[in-house]
Amino acid sequence: MQSVNARSWLFAPGDSERKMEKATASAADIVLIDLEDSVSDDEKPKAREMVLAFLKANAAQRHRLWVRINPLQGPHAVKDLAAVMPGAPGGIMLPKARGRGDAETLDHYLTALEAAAGTEAGSTKVIVLTGETASGVLTINDLAGAPRVAALSWGGEDLASEIGAMSNRNEDGSYAFTYELARSLCLIGATAAGVPAIETIEADFKNLDGLRKRAAHVRRAGFRGMLAIHPAQVDVINEAFTPSEEEIAAAREIVDLFAANPGAGAIGHKGAMLDRPHLARAQGLLALVGRQ
Repeated sequence: MQSVNARSWLFAPGDSERKMEKATASAADIVLIDLEDSVSDDEKPKAREMVLAFLKANAAQRHRLWVRINPLQGPHAVKDLAAVMPGAPGGIMLPKARGRGDAETLDHYLTALEAAAGTEAGSTKVIVLTGETASGVLTINDLAGAPRVAALSWGGEDLASEIGAMSNRNEDGSYAFTYELARSLCLIGATAAGVPAIETIEADFKNLDGLRKRAAHVRRAGFRGMLAIHPAQVDVINEAFTPSEEEIAAAREIVDLFAANPGAGAIGHKGAMLDRPHLARAQGLLALVGRQ
């Protein structure tokens, strides 16, 4: 299963056709149709029917229409999967994951449901929310090679609820240490698994300047995309996670420099000493934009 190269992941409630349509019409790389937190228990049966109908009505967009199901440890997940898999969504978001066992269980369910629906075996990708439970944070390193896993993300609100914290923020608004740790472990775990790390949501969807700064910050740290809760956030996220022409040109210059000096382990360039890690980062950026 290949990782997915997507910058913006926009949630849309599965019980609102209008919001699903609006999200799909946006520039979001992935639309995450939600059957979990944004849909009440009483509305979940109706929402499942609506999501299936929406997937079938937008077959040309299925590659970017993913579904967030409910947690496997609850009563709704299997019903969610049975309802939406005949619509062949591009992927599934697994919330409140507790470790590799949940990813493997989801793989078994998806394999059976793909066969029943006549969908290509193994074609349904999975993004795992690893940092919403304490056990998920502690087992992030177990996901390398897990079936179908194409990206990892995390969530500070659910983790705070499980811990029993009064807040997950410091007085200045930054994440407290425990949640910065969960974010960092998500990034490291995704790297170990060979898939992109996706930053969690910015709840204040009107604060686009703050979103721009935060997205730039986590991109510098190594994240490859970000979750969004409102269409207004999508363009900001896409811009922040798209390498600039200057970055691309600089990366190409480094790659060409090492290509011209194949035996060199380190090369002086513009007053700095470049070595193989610099080359690897430049190659990675070019690969990300498909220019290598």
